[in-house]
Amino acid sequence: MLVEINVASLYKGKAKLNQLHEYLEKVSALAGEGNEIVLYGEGPIWLYLKIAHFLHGKAKKLIYRSPVVNNLVIFDHDPY
Repeated sequence: MLVEINVASLYKGKAKLNQLHEYLEKVSALAGEGNEIVLYGEGPIWLYLKIAHFLHGKAKKLIYRSPVVNNLVIFDHDPY
């Protein structure tokens, strides 16, 4: 299943490092297990990196989408 997550929807105003646990809980609920995940939207690089690390081992495939690079595969653990 393909799941798209808008990183900007995880927080209001500015993302705060001391609320990282809450952001990752939201990501976990949205991502599920073994799905293909697309991350997009505004967000600080540290949040994108933490989410990517968090999803490694939980997601089958992780894609970063931006207007500049379109879809960039971060990792793909699909054996096919």
